[in-house]
Amino acid sequence: MMKRNRKDIVLVIEDEVDVRKFASRVLTLEGFTVLETDNGEQGLKLVRKNKCALVLLDLRLPGRDGWFVLKKMKEDPALRDVPVIVFTASAGVPQRERALHMGAVDYLIKPLSAAAIRDSVARAVKPQNSGI
Repeated sequence: MMKRNRKDIVLVIEDEVDVRKFASRVLTLEGFTVLETDNGEQGLKLVRKNKCALVLLDLRLPGRDGWFVLKKMKEDPALRDVPVIVFTASAGVPQRERALHMGAVDYLIKPLSAAAIRDSVARAVKPQNSGI
């Protein structure tokens, strides 16, 4: 239980309300506390302020986009180990490779299914919570 308390906050950074609410609902049902924002600048502030176990990050955001957020997180020693799952409508291989090369742990294509979110989150969080 103590382990879970340290690792239970997930931040969803997504400007599309329906997608953000859907991802948040799936994560809440999985037992996470979910923080939400619709822009990259606020997302960086929230991830710096909270001890997030994981960030779900859209690439296309108003203002500071997901590429900027991912870059800043991986440059920051306090945030670089926070797993980031990128989710986007862009199914292009170059974008996927770029995101993974920059440090994202997974790359999901919209539209998202609950199963895809659950599976990706389980893979991203499990190594931190088990000896496997």
